Amino acid sequence: MAVSISQVSFEHHVTALGIGEASPRISWRFEGDAGNWSQSGYSIEVSRLGKTDVFDVNSSESVLVDWPTVALSSAESALVRVKAYGGDGGIDTDWSEAFPVETGLLADEDWSDVQMIAANRTTEQNATHQPILLRKGFSLDSDVASARLYITAYGLYEAYINGKRVGDAVLAPGWQSYNHRLVYDTYDVTKLLQNGNNSFGIQVGEGWYAGRIGFDTSRNIWGDTLGAFAQIVITHADGSQETIKTDLTWASSTGAITTSEIYDGEYYDSANDQPGWATTDFTPPGNATWIGVKALASPLGRLSAPDGPPIRRLEEVELKEIITTPSGKTVLDFGQNLVGWLRLNVSGPAGTAIKMVHVEVLENGEIATAPLRTAKQTDTVVLSGNGVQVWEPTFTYHGFRFVQVDNWPAETTLDKNSVVAIVVHSDMQRTGDLTTSDSLLNKLVQNIWWSLKGNFMSVPTDCPQRDERLGWTGDAHAFSPTANFLYDTAGFWRGWLKDVASEQAENSNIVPVVVPHVPGVGPVYPTAVWGDVVVANAWNTYQSSGDLSALKAQYVGAKAWIDSGIPRGPNGLWDHTYFQFGDWLDPKAPNDDPGAATTDSGLVADAYLVYVTSLVSQMATALGLDAEAATYANSTETLKKAYQAAWIDGDGIVANETQTGLALSLYFELFPSGQDTPAAQRLQNIIAANNYLVGTGFAGTHLLGLALTKYGLTPDFYSMLMQTTVPSWLYQVVMNGTTTWERWDSLLPNGTVNPNMMTSFNHYAFGSVANWMFRTIGGLAPAEPGWKTIRVAPVPGGGLTSASASYLSPYGTASTDWYIDDSGFNLELVVPPNSKAEVTMPGAGDQVLNVGSGTHWFRLSGETELIWDAPDGQEKTIPLAPKGARIASGSG
Repeated sequence: MAVSISQVSFEHHVTALGIGEASPRISWRFEGDAGNWSQSGYSIEVSRLGKTDVFDVNSSESVLVDWPTVALSSAESALVRVKAYGGDGGIDTDWSEAFPVETGLLADEDWSDVQMIAANRTTEQNATHQPILLRKGFSLDSDVASARLYITAYGLYEAYINGKRVGDAVLAPGWQSYNHRLVYDTYDVTKLLQNGNNSFGIQVGEGWYAGRIGFDTSRNIWGDTLGAFAQIVITHADGSQETIKTDLTWASSTGAITTSEIYDGEYYDSANDQPGWATTDFTPPGNATWIGVKALASPLGRLSAPDGPPIRRLEEVELKEIITTPSGKTVLDFGQNLVGWLRLNVSGPAGTAIKMVHVEVLENGEIATAPLRTAKQTDTVVLSGNGVQVWEPTFTYHGFRFVQVDNWPAETTLDKNSVVAIVVHSDMQRTGDLTTSDSLLNKLVQNIWWSLKGNFMSVPTDCPQRDERLGWTGDAHAFSPTANFLYDTAGFWRGWLKDVASEQAENSNIVPVVVPHVPGVGPVYPTAVWGDVVVANAWNTYQSSGDLSALKAQYVGAKAWIDSGIPRGPNGLWDHTYFQFGDWLDPKAPNDDPGAATTDSGLVADAYLVYVTSLVSQMATALGLDAEAATYANSTETLKKAYQAAWIDGDGIVANETQTGLALSLYFELFPSGQDTPAAQRLQNIIAANNYLVGTGFAGTHLLGLALTKYGLTPDFYSMLMQTTVPSWLYQVVMNGTTTWERWDSLLPNGTVNPNMMTSFNHYAFGSVANWMFRTIGGLAPAEPGWKTIRVAPVPGGGLTSASASYLSPYGTASTDWYIDDSGFNLELVVPPNSKAEVTMPGAGDQVLNVGSGTHWFRLSGETELIWDAPDGQEKTIPLAPKGARIASGSG
């Protein structure tokens, strides 16, 4: 039996280069099979500035522990190793590998004399902006010991040094609320520099900053001119430094990319290419013009190191089939609805214009472009005629499974060797997985995973294909617990929630319905569920990460939303004169009126108000703000009584006896004492009468299963989950969906596309069911914030004979693997070192077995006893206690 440290991390960074924290908290994950292993202390070794110090601490904490020494200064690096001690004769780990950490530029003064530069020409008016090329030559006279590039843009950038691409991020620096926060990125460019002449090039596209974003034709939301802001800080072998900065000595031009837009795609004309434009021996072609640059307003005061990972190319999907449509068109099928673009490997005559239209589905055998609305999702490449070209778009992305290709040259065979799909998304660390004995459920989990990947693009977007792709707050609210299982989202949410708070603060504490806010959705207005994201996502992230510091920062916005952002009526509930999305896309809502749900939007708003007020009280408790916790707890009780007076009659009947009306009232504990159990029975009857089909929209779906399980009705939710007719989760699967859909019937049973113009085939909101699946089928959930204690409570059902789940917690990998055979229910549980689990077996009522780390095997033997094979090899027989009893901690 052994234990070791597998990963050391800083804050929530996957790679800790150019971080914004001078005293980054340190975490380490464990691996190994040591039974009941708990950390009693640790040593942290910090090597910096040629000196190594070791700091010894007696503590069981291994997640987000304080930086042990003097804060790092700007652009300072250190190497960190960790050793953990088992104590009381327990196993000690070896020293971990050395993990690097390096700060970015922590003060505006670190950007001295750097200018935001743009091409010295009149910017385009009411039109797309052609990407610009910026370049500067410079000479180095001595060996380079190290070099860092710090860079951002008004728009999106790609940087080159001596003709080589810097880094592997795409669509950088991503999308932020640019008026408040502009992320800069840090790259190690030491190996790209050379003695003698060097060349520094930056290409900038319009991206979200100056492109068309929103339902209307709004452009230039944050600015109308593309610019770059960068410096290379070079440290020579003798310790001296020099800096190459963006300033007015640079030159600018344009190249082969004529347009490259988020919604509409890229037009690339090879005739205007400038090969080698970022190399030292570059000679401009005859048709090129290079001009000077001008300075734009500085971003100082808004610059921010990233909290989450950048967008990267993360997968390649092979071409599955080439289709000839009824009209004779050529369509590529990649077999998976994905987000990204194509990479071409192609040669053909000069001037050949290959056109690619990207769509999610086919209709009547042809590409279905109607769901794109005004987005074109079209790339065009005009070939050079100079041999094989390898091409990808640069400043756009598409949501697609199918691509119609026009004018492909006969000189190149159109096949999987000439075309491949590139998948891009924010590069978070994958944490969760779930597999069952049912192939349709497994496909549902995969579909949910693909929809997350396609919509976590710097911000949590609603969809990746049409003229929208916005950071809808209600969708993010519903889906965040599922996202937190599938990926380590802590850094991603931390960055986005900063923008939520910034935009809330400038709008009288009202949370916009999309963040970053765009004019296309109208003025900022308050609405429940969507605005409640500032509370719920902060709390959900705390549950998965255990990060009290982040919660403290986010508490400010949560409290402000409750205190003054929500317009109130005389009874303290919502002022019902305000618009509400309510239970958006309830399956019984009219096709052209998705907000006209069977549950009153006022009920939904008021139910959520009680809920998020209680969450703010719990936040305050976690933060040690006892007086504020009591205030919000009292407010919760007052609001609950107001809710009961407004929406529940004296017999306990809810004004809307619907799946959502009852599920919210049950899950949020809004019934008077004694009225909840009869209400749960009525919910069960309503579901059965509806043939176990879904009757909830955005507000109710993510909580329906949790509410049913809370009242012992897990079998009923299994019955819902296993349905394959519309509306149900598996309907989308049996209709060959490869992602989750916006509407329960985005594709109608006859195979045609839902005619409403709000129809996406890549929306994650209804995939929120995976939270219940992980907790109930997989049986894994945090029993306390941060997973120090794991709740293990698998509940079989739905005809499943086996399931396995795993989660990469802050302590290491936790997993369950259960199956049912003739002997009964069998479970293998792995608990990572320095954590423990509370295990509840199926049918054991409230009986809980507390176990430590290691691999445990459990077998239910009839209804009277549990066989437990502990990590120490001992087999123990545990009598099943009467419901309500607890078993003391095990010692195996």
